[in-house]
Amino acid sequence: MQTSRADVADLIYFLAIARHRSFSRAAVEIGVSASALSHALKGLETRLGVRLFNRTTKSVTLTAAGDALAQSVLEPFEAIGGALESLNRFRDTPSGRIRINAAVEAANLLLAPVMPAFMDRYPDVEIDIVASNRLVDVTDAGFDAGIRYGGTVPEDMVARRLSADIRWVIAASPDYLERYGTPGHPEDLLNHRCVSNRLGDDRIYRWELERAGETFQITVPTSVTVNQAETGLVAVLGGAGLMYFPEPLVAPYVRDGRLILVLTEWSPLEDGFHIYYSSRRQLPTGLRLLIEFIREARPLGL
Repeated sequence: MQTSRADVADLIYFLAIARHRSFSRAAVEIGVSASALSHALKGLETRLGVRLFNRTTKSVTLTAAGDALAQSVLEPFEAIGGALESLNRFRDTPSGRIRINAAVEAANLLLAPVMPAFMDRYPDVEIDIVASNRLVDVTDAGFDAGIRYGGTVPEDMVARRLSADIRWVIAASPDYLERYGTPGHPEDLLNHRCVSNRLGDDRIYRWELERAGETFQITVPTSVTVNQAETGLVAVLGGAGLMYFPEPLVAPYVRDGRLILVLTEWSPLEDGFHIYYSSRRQLPTGLRLLIEFIREARPLGL
């Protein structure tokens, strides 16, 4: 069977759908409509004479034929992408698009502050940031890299540090502390209103406190549970209760007196942000430049 230009384009679409198991997410990655993607896939299936996906209203899964095709063409397409990417070193101005899946705090505290200067230096590099605390397989999901706190980076990835270690603190508004008092010991938290953190795997985080070798892991009484610290921050600023935060997130509000830190002698220092990516793929030029730029700018120290 002779391969046409349409086959090559449709195979790119097919691989995106296979990665995401979703027409809508694949369409966002490629930059076409979901209906156009579906039409292209139907054309490919018609030309090949086999069904590549099982599609229902709730799921998209590869058929046996689709899985065999994905396994066969993935490596050649990755090699072509690597070859095209390698040409960046011959350009006066690097270009390309990189996709990053980042923890929400990393997106807000690490990436967003450096974007204006990075865009000025590398105007032809496009950065696509998906901020989410839910853990995903960045390779299968079509991302070039992920950014997470060091302790949560998958072991089979290449990881590089992008920030100094981060102190975790408990903060509340002055109004809340005036009404309910200031805890003097971790056990006092059991008598307070608290805003809890939901982790990316849906577990409710147990607050970890330590002082001079003494450690506490406390399941605090919960008034509100949030999956993003930024949401809890708004509630805490309004007097909702105490919350456990990465210190850089609340530092501006502590400086201007809108928040007060409590139990500071119990604040642990934890792994900072790390960027990670597959060792099986060539590092895109844009991603390498972004890593170098963040380590140069040091928005959260290093």
